[in-house]
Amino acid sequence: MARLRALGAAALMLGLCSCGTANVLLFHPRGAVAGAEWRFTLLDVGVMCLLIVPVAVIIAVFIWRYRKSAGAAYDPKFSHSLPLEIVMWGVPLALVCLLGFFSYQSTFLVNPGEPTSLSDGGDVLHVDVITTDWQWVFVYPAQKIATVDTLVVPAGRRVQLRLTSTSVTNDFYIPQVAPMIDVMPGMRTADAFQVNAPGSFEGFSADFSGAGFSWMQFSTRVVSAADFAGWVEKTQASPKTLSYQAFTRLARPTFNTTAAPSYFSNADPQLFDQVVTAAMNGTVYPVPDNMMTKAPHPARTPATAADKAPPDSSATKQAS
Repeated sequence: MARLRALGAAALMLGLCSCGTANVLLFHPRGAVAGAEWRFTLLDVGVMCLLIVPVAVIIAVFIWRYRKSAGAAYDPKFSHSLPLEIVMWGVPLALVCLLGFFSYQSTFLVNPGEPTSLSDGGDVLHVDVITTDWQWVFVYPAQKIATVDTLVVPAGRRVQLRLTSTSVTNDFYIPQVAPMIDVMPGMRTADAFQVNAPGSFEGFSADFSGAGFSWMQFSTRVVSAADFAGWVEKTQASPKTLSYQAFTRLARPTFNTTAAPSYFSNADPQLFDQVVTAAMNGTVYPVPDNMMTKAPHPARTPATAADKAPPDSSATKQAS
């Protein structure tokens, strides 16, 4: 018995070690869609626990009660019990029906294209999302601006996204705001979210897409309507513009190791459709000759004559 108590205490301590949720962003939803997803996740886990926990307890009780040394009663002629059949088949069937009902509800509430958890009224902000190797490009067609690796939206306003990729599949994911969704080349994917209070959130790619995948992160800033209007006006004054030709240079494989954002004015509103068409036509983006990272690197010292000289043949023979 003392050994069982020690094992139980050890299991409890191990379980409590993972109780902190501060760094688990999924546990702290801020958007309407993410909040609905979190609520239904809790409901699904709770319903499953109604089945798993009693079964686990019954198994433990049966093992203990009917162990060989307990001398429990045994009826070799037992073959059928209607109450047991009702419990063993009826309870799982009822739980499956309950899970099906919750799944039906959640399908519409978090549907990426038209989530019913968001309000239909009000002005909608449209943003085109284009993934490259390995950056995020956000184009605001109505405002004719674009950003790289930073998404700024107003609080309390529905944000409607169109997503595509230049070359490989990525996953758009903001754990506290928007559920994970695939972004594929040559395809148009829809997503939407809304956050009612200002805040900063982390977004990233959740699908391995090559050497620069580790740096495919972007900041998501939700600001007040006035601050958003001021930010748009400031971005519209950026000296850098984004035509399709400029985008073809931007889309070349790049490691944005410092997550440095970029801002563009006079962004082509048709850029998204041009990228989709290019992907369908098999357009590829060449790897730059120089280093593919935006992070600064120390200057390399020029090679000396000794560095350029071929190895001494006698020394090579001696080493061999």
